Amino acid sequence: MITQKTILKCLLASILIGLPAWAGDNSALASLRGTAHSPEGIPIPGVRIFAHHVEDNRDTTSTSGTDGSFTVEGLKPGQYQIYAGKAGFVSSSITLQLPPLETTNIDLPLQPAGTSAESALLKALESMQKRMDQLEAELHQLKSQTQASALPAHETNTQESPARLPLVASLTRPPVNSLPPSTSSVAKAEPFNLPTPEPQQPGGKAAVATPPTPVAPPQHIIPDALQAPEAAAGVDNQTPFAYGDFSWLNGSARTKDTVLDTKFFTPEARFDTHYMEDFNQPVDHTIVGSTESFRSGEVQLEQISVGGDFHWQNVRGRVLFMNGLFAVTTPRNDASAGVGQWDLRGAYRYVSEAYGGYHFNVNHGLNVDAGIFVSYIGLFSYYNFDNWAYQPSYVSSNTPWFFNGVRVQWFPTNKLKIEPWFINGWQSYAKYNGHPGVGGQLLWMPKEWFKLVANQYGLGQDNLGLPRTERIHTDDSIEVRYYNKPASLGLSKMAFSLTGDAGCQYGGGIQCLGAPSKNKSSFVGWMLYNRMWFHKDLLGLTLGGGYMNNYGRYLTLLPPINGADAVSGTPYFTENPGQKAHMWDSTVTLQYMPRQYITWFAEVGYRHSDVPYFAGRGGVTPPGGNTGSPQYYTCSAGGSAGTAVLAAAEAACGGGLSSVWFPDLRRSEAKLSFGLLVKF
Repeated sequence: MITQKTILKCLLASILIGLPAWAGDNSALASLRGTAHSPEGIPIPGVRIFAHHVEDNRDTTSTSGTDGSFTVEGLKPGQYQIYAGKAGFVSSSITLQLPPLETTNIDLPLQPAGTSAESALLKALESMQKRMDQLEAELHQLKSQTQASALPAHETNTQESPARLPLVASLTRPPVNSLPPSTSSVAKAEPFNLPTPEPQQPGGKAAVATPPTPVAPPQHIIPDALQAPEAAAGVDNQTPFAYGDFSWLNGSARTKDTVLDTKFFTPEARFDTHYMEDFNQPVDHTIVGSTESFRSGEVQLEQISVGGDFHWQNVRGRVLFMNGLFAVTTPRNDASAGVGQWDLRGAYRYVSEAYGGYHFNVNHGLNVDAGIFVSYIGLFSYYNFDNWAYQPSYVSSNTPWFFNGVRVQWFPTNKLKIEPWFINGWQSYAKYNGHPGVGGQLLWMPKEWFKLVANQYGLGQDNLGLPRTERIHTDDSIEVRYYNKPASLGLSKMAFSLTGDAGCQYGGGIQCLGAPSKNKSSFVGWMLYNRMWFHKDLLGLTLGGGYMNNYGRYLTLLPPINGADAVSGTPYFTENPGQKAHMWDSTVTLQYMPRQYITWFAEVGYRHSDVPYFAGRGGVTPPGGNTGSPQYYTCSAGGSAGTAVLAAAEAACGGGLSSVWFPDLRRSEAKLSFGLLVKF
């Protein structure tokens, strides 16, 4: 009799028996790294790499960069045939086994075409071809004679010999999907083996086999708009800045491959999560004076962005939606939302980039775009995944992240960009007063190891309530990669960046130069970073920092005391002409980059100010929470004093100076940060 206990045992046994197969189907993916190079060890860019999974008959492709390196990720573990090919070189191939959860490193040497070895090979092939033609003719004649003698006299054999591919054609690489399985696990690349001539039969006749016709890969019917563009072989000297690998630059994404790319749309997704510990230990967990650091002792999502680039028949467009802390912290630094009506912050806060435009086929390209686009001032990218460090110095953190307006990008050569702007103002959704802002960028990258960028701004009247004050600014940077051994398991790269900024405001009683008492309003700053990569760029270590001198504090980020922003201001940290703000900072950042799409980081930083600025233990939030009137003093007992005049606030709070609440501001801050950055 079958009991319930017996049934349970059978079910358990079936689960245990099926478990290995289930685990195998869901095993972790493997990846492949390597370098394509000449026999002398010189890297070869633009080599097309095919990874053919033998069991699944599926291909994954990649292309080597300017340093010859390539990466093929997301591979199902198993046996693969790896093929490397490029015009002007003899193809190379290997067969190997890719284990799960591991990255396999290989070398793919390619022999240049036209060498003496290849010439000799071609001559041998021609000789073999002639001999095979002769043997086939003799065999056909012998077969015809044999069949004729066996047939009745009134019948004639009209059957022709099977069609045969020329020998040289049969030795060319068949489509990847038709490669035969192999049991070899040798990880060293070798040229394709030539077929061994068949042994001769008795009587001097050779047994000639007809080479198999390559099987064509299946044709996938995909609309033109969804087909990925073909990768161009060799170095691209037409597309601007495509002649080299600039993924090492600070402020540029290091991703080289696109997970899904089509002729119509290139998607993009970003995720930025961090944990920060402010050693001042503010009780309200608020970090002050940064565009990247906002909460202490908490895991926070700084950025969640999804969007991408549209491109069809020279029409282009880009949108990247933005959520997370960036969506509410970035707009608070823009005071132009206080000009006039309509909720501009609400309209833009969930968008970091959104523009449409057109590409003209002039020189190496001419783009005209209108909308909101990311600023380049400050060298660091608005998106932390692209940067050498997480917390940039003041020159970058306190200067614009976005512009609203129109830009023209002209590429007279593939190494130079000239880009004028017509914009609403200095990081502003709206125009503050009577004048819009104008400016532009000059970007020059004559070599893969060097970048020069110069940004200029002027004309804009960028102060709320000061209609006759104009602003000018210059922001200039260089980046130099002075060491490069990408295949090294030790130190693989070294580079540095240097940025200098200077600017001022003038007019309406404010001046650029002179004593602070004369309403001086100026900005001078610099920052210097040095970056080192290790173990084939698996690890990155960055040391750097900078300095800012900002009389008038017009570019100093306002502390969010009692919920204050650029529109409301706060009496606890005023930004009046002549008031000084001298600050410096330094960071040490370690990054672990196991894949091109992900970065783990740890960073320690120290910042200092000559005036109380950073949140201390008491924090910057009034007792009982924000009062809703950040432009006024707050009473210690809670509630707003209703005035920005201290003497009047003392009277309103009813107990003299002690009855007025003050935030706990310190002159220094040390911070430890950890995080995870993802970009597709």
